[in-house]
Amino acid sequence: MTIAEVSKQTGLSPDTLRYYERIGLIPPVPRNHSGVRDYDQASLEWVEMMKCMRRAGVQIEALITYVSLFAQGEDTVQARKQILLEQREQLMERQKDLAASLALLNSKIEHYDQLIRPVERRLEEQLQKGTEEKVV
Repeated sequence: MTIAEVSKQTGLSPDTLRYYERIGLIPPVPRNHSGVRDYDQASLEWVEMMKCMRRAGVQIEALITYVSLFAQGEDTVQARKQILLEQREQLMERQKDLAASLALLNSKIEHYDQLIRPVERRLEEQLQKGTEEKVV
């Protein structure tokens, strides 16, 4: 699969895909006989995983280390798991922070709704009163 096809499928720009490969965020992508990137299924899975991890806010440095350890083989399984556990913990903390922020926003919105309701009622009453006067 070409970089343009992968870009279209994943929503990541070709520049981003090249960048991910250059910094080691994904393993080197196979190349065809002309030296052009030819993404295979494994490459696509790495791209999707990194896209998901980045969207979740996982640190680039941790992901680069993870990919590097993966390339070193089975002896690094425990170290890779530890990276994922640490990132999960950080993500869970962020999730708590986001939940608190959302609760605050909801509270503020409800406050403004309460301020707006009396004004809307007065406007409705005036509108109804004006309509009744015209009918008479």
